[in-house]
Amino acid sequence: MEVQGKIKMVGETQTFGSNGFRKREVVVTTEEQYPQHIMVEFVQDKTDLLNNYQVGQNVKVSINLRGREWVNPQGETKYFNSIQGWRIESVQDGAQGGMPPVAPAEAFQPANNLNEEDHDDLPF
Repeated sequence: MEVQGKIKMVGETQTFGSNGFRKREVVVTTEEQYPQHIMVEFVQDKTDLLNNYQVGQNVKVSINLRGREWVNPQGETKYFNSIQGWRIESVQDGAQGGMPPVAPAEAFQPANNLNEEDHDDLPF
């Protein structure tokens, strides 16, 4: 899956626990009728992928959805979801939404130079 939009925020790398688990978050704002602010986390060695990106840059982020089950001390089961990034790449302005650029109208003109009288009305 992919999320495409403009970087709103790039967080600092955080380290947790004695084993040195690393996490870094980026918020990407989609460019659609109702823009969404999607927080994507990069973990471990993937945190370094964000070093060359800054706020305002258009990007495409490859993601995986992750889900976890947790049973609290009272015995209640809770579920948590996260969006985990594994690749990020720059996108040119105007190429948003996954749609190719529109070709100018003259690109659709017939390649031959026939006048209207030069063709017949045969359907084949």
